[in-house]
Amino acid sequence: MIGFVYILQSRKNGRYYIGSSNEVARRKSEHDRGHVIATRNLRPLKLVFHQEYETIGIARKVEYWLKRLKDKQILEKIVASGEITKDFTG
Repeated sequence: MIGFVYILQSRKNGRYYIGSSNEVARRKSEHDRGHVIATRNLRPLKLVFHQEYETIGIARKVEYWLKRLKDKQILEKIVASGEITKDFTG
């Protein structure tokens, strides 16, 4: 099953949220409706990035890697470039 890593940005305060899912549109809708506690107070949200991976497992590895970095500048570079180039398949 394919997977996606996505980045949402709060239109309220500019903060980023990183997530992974097998269906980005459905997951974004859940965030928009306030069904995700972590983003409930950040709404409204804008999808600023998403990238497809071969499996949801790889997408989750990428998500956790990004979350551990805790670096807004790196996220801004990813959003600007439109891609994550690091290889997580090995």
